Amino acid sequence: MYEALRKYINHYTSSEIPDADFDLVSKAFIPKHFIKRQFLLQEGDICKYGAFIVKGAMRQYSLVNGVENIVYFGIENWWMVDRESYIMLTPSQYNIDAIEDCDVLLVTYEKMQPLIESVPLIAKMINQMDQRHSIAMQKRIHNAISLTAEDRFLDLMKSNPAFLQRFPQNMIASYLGITPESLSRIRKKLATK
Repeated sequence: MYEALRKYINHYTSSEIPDADFDLVSKAFIPKHFIKRQFLLQEGDICKYGAFIVKGAMRQYSLVNGVENIVYFGIENWWMVDRESYIMLTPSQYNIDAIEDCDVLLVTYEKMQPLIESVPLIAKMINQMDQRHSIAMQKRIHNAISLTAEDRFLDLMKSNPAFLQRFPQNMIASYLGITPESLSRIRKKLATK
């Protein structure tokens, strides 16, 4: 499991993490298996762990009047965490659960901070991740307020086609902020073009 994290660090930093540094990294992470529908985080709890997904798929969502609002999907080589709760130690407004059986590597905020300070490639990786996350969130907000439902779907097809294979249609619809019926109409319309 740890080799996937090592490859991720090397890829994200365009460098090779030295063995001694990776030894420190691997000691900070805990491997864990989640079965389908098992929670990493439940609303109201404090997010104790950031999870690097080695195998499987997860989602982050809130419940509003019994309706799921999916804000984030995660698949292999993605991270799942409620950043605000993880950093600020505040109760989360989100749930994070496994959509498939998952193998993950967990790290606490307390164990990640010394790595950022002592392992240069971890600091570089976190910086890159933060920048890309900020850009992705800005794009997601723009798409939500500026694009039609069809254009949001087309953008998802282009940017994350794996999501369409891994997540059920009702979850894709929630992620796009539309009803499953609207998504069915969009898919049918695009299929006839």
